[in-house]
Amino acid sequence: QVQLVESGGGLVQPGGSLRLSCAASGILFSGSTMRWYRQGPGKQRELVASITVGRSTTYADSVKGRFTISRDNAKRAVYLQMNNLKHEDAADYYCHARSPKGQDYWGQGTHVTVSL
Repeated sequence: QVQLVESGGGLVQPGGSLRLSCAASGILFSGSTMRWYRQGPGKQRELVASITVGRSTTYADSVKGRFTISRDNAKRAVYLQMNNLKHEDAADYYCHARSPKGQDYWGQGTHVTVSL
């Protein structure tokens, strides 16, 4: 059974930082492309960042220069370092995995609030 468990969300002031983590199990993690998505209130889910097996990364324009995605295959974990957070970054953040066989898996999400 594949499980993706996110953690690290919470309340942060504008300009602050958070580090999200996603722990994976039941999947060939080292062979999977990992992504972070987010869904803000009243908005569609959007891709925030992705990291391939070869560690190539892509980012949404809105987070470039502020967010960094990374992975630790030994720990079967993917991270999203979020700096200089803005009000518009407030959302539920979801970890996503695409397995080597092309199957998609989602975590339950972790909530980020950006407020004074």
